Amino acid sequence: MFFSIIIPVYNRPDEIKELLESLLVSDYNKFFEVVIVEDGSTITCSNEIEIFKDKLNISYYFKENSGPGDSRNFGMKNAKGDYFIIFDSDCIIPKHYLLEVEKELTKDFIDCFGGSDAALDSFSDIQKAINFAMTSFLTTGGIRGGSEKINKFQPRSFNMGLSKKAFEVSKGFGCIHPGEDPDLTIRLWKLGYQTRLFPNAFVYHKRRIDWVKFSDQVTKFGKARPILNSWYPEYSKLTYYFPSLFIIGFSISLFLFLFGIEFPLLCYSFYFLLVFVFSSNQNKSFKIGFLSVIAVSKQFFGYGRGFLKSYFKIIINKEKPEEAFPELFFKVKL
Repeated sequence: MFFSIIIPVYNRPDEIKELLESLLVSDYNKFFEVVIVEDGSTITCSNEIEIFKDKLNISYYFKENSGPGDSRNFGMKNAKGDYFIIFDSDCIIPKHYLLEVEKELTKDFIDCFGGSDAALDSFSDIQKAINFAMTSFLTTGGIRGGSEKINKFQPRSFNMGLSKKAFEVSKGFGCIHPGEDPDLTIRLWKLGYQTRLFPNAFVYHKRRIDWVKFSDQVTKFGKARPILNSWYPEYSKLTYYFPSLFIIGFSISLFLFLFGIEFPLLCYSFYFLLVFVFSSNQNKSFKIGFLSVIAVSKQFFGYGRGFLKSYFKIIINKEKPEEAFPELFFKVKL
């Protein structure tokens, strides 16, 4: 196997530098290429590429802005390898990553895999809190929290592998964002391809977002899910409704509290206490435990509100997704 690492980037030269530094110290001693696709950036990473061009096998492309999905497709079309590994630019790659991927593919080849994410000690307290919200079994972390089966896993595009054959047959990512990764996964399933989690092929996901950006991000996640459910109703799950049910239940519990009925609100209080305790223990910090309560609250309420708004427009009102939520779709030139 010849690995081509595909990295779309938009105005994040600092991230590319950290990612390339991590690849430079990889334990993998076989040849691999790195394909970086600049997605119409106004702040390019050309200077960073210059630093590493003699140390790594790098191909660097600049194209008009058309979103991360189309940029990944562009990178895969121009890559030389027969197996593509896709990272977001804000990832730091552990030394063992490529060895672990090769081991899994050699043992039991699969055309599409995904891995999880983790936090480094050097991450900020808010980054660690958001990482907890995005990965814990107590939250909507999906497979990263263990709610999906290893052999029926929907890879996330920040850490994903795809064979050249599967890419060519599926034509890669669509123009929706976020949601382009589960969309591709489901289309692969319908084409007869399988997906799997590689538990030890994790990355350190250094999300450079503040509370406002995080709320906006998870709200978009919520908006995308009913669209995907309308496209692929046979793959809809009850768990996708949990955040919306969570915020509806919380509103009802507040209303009941006004009439002296305290138990429902106490249940919510107990849940957030669990978040605080588990995160504090995991991160060895009461501060991060407290910040995790904020992160989980924003995650549930942002995703839940986005889901309800999208459910009403897409499922109930039968609006066209591109017209109801144009901010979720990139226009791609054919």
